[in-house]
Amino acid sequence: MAEKSGMTRQLALLFTLSTLWGASYTFIKLGVETIPPITLIAARTLIAGGILLAIIRWRGLSLPKDAATWRRFLLQACLNSVVPFTLIAWAERTVEAGLATILNSTTPIFTFLLTVLITRHERVTGRKLFGIAAGISGTCLIVGVEALTGLGYQLWAQLAIVAATVCYAGAAIFGTNFKGLDPVMPAAGSLLCGAVILTPLSLVFDQPWRLTPSRESVLALLGLAVFSTALALVIYFRLLQMLGSVGTTAQAYLRVPIGVAIGVVFLDEALGPTAWVGLLCIVAGVIAMTIPQKFPQPKPVGRGI
Repeated sequence: MAEKSGMTRQLALLFTLSTLWGASYTFIKLGVETIPPITLIAARTLIAGGILLAIIRWRGLSLPKDAATWRRFLLQACLNSVVPFTLIAWAERTVEAGLATILNSTTPIFTFLLTVLITRHERVTGRKLFGIAAGISGTCLIVGVEALTGLGYQLWAQLAIVAATVCYAGAAIFGTNFKGLDPVMPAAGSLLCGAVILTPLSLVFDQPWRLTPSRESVLALLGLAVFSTALALVIYFRLLQMLGSVGTTAQAYLRVPIGVAIGVVFLDEALGPTAWVGLLCIVAGVIAMTIPQKFPQPKPVGRGI
């Protein structure tokens, strides 16, 4: 019973994270209309980091003070916020949403490949491999194969999304190093490091004091910082402790059906027959990647008679 309850909680957190990060694409799209990408992401990390720092203080805790931990926070910031956030914000000005969804949903594939070829920090199973294949197949079925027709146009923007996806994969693997910390600590530490890097760049290149952002862009920035960054990263680091890197990145697949569901409910869009098949593929893939697999324990070696 306890195991079933734990799995329900993990899937609920995975769904919540998928929703929060799925909404980030809309927030970014609205934000970059009147706010330059670097300034948008600098403000995103600064606001989110400040919120989490206030929560840490309110809980009577304090951030780690050793240099080694802060070096890890800095690397995590580059992999999980500074580089990918900026690349996606820049790319979303030209890349179509369908193609961007497909490109960015490949995070579990890159995480799996990095795990197999380099880190080998998690056991690679046939079930996880099936989950990755089912997830990417479902993504293509839901978004539609016609979305791939744009592949090759705006090549640099598309490559930027792929590079951001690789960064997310590396961040998921490196983030497992924070298992001994409360999840709010690496979330806050990495965001504050990201703000330290991006704020000077914003001041130099964008001169934000001269900007006149629209009300919609400002509200989108606040939603992006509070919900899709501060809250999302705390859940993210909690899931890394519970599911590992490959299982946590399964949320990249869940963003697709969530986006489709939003379109059906709020925009009166209709799902084609291939989309329903794709949704089933994604659900199967996520389950395959997240359910813990029990491996037989080695038998103790006894003395011969």
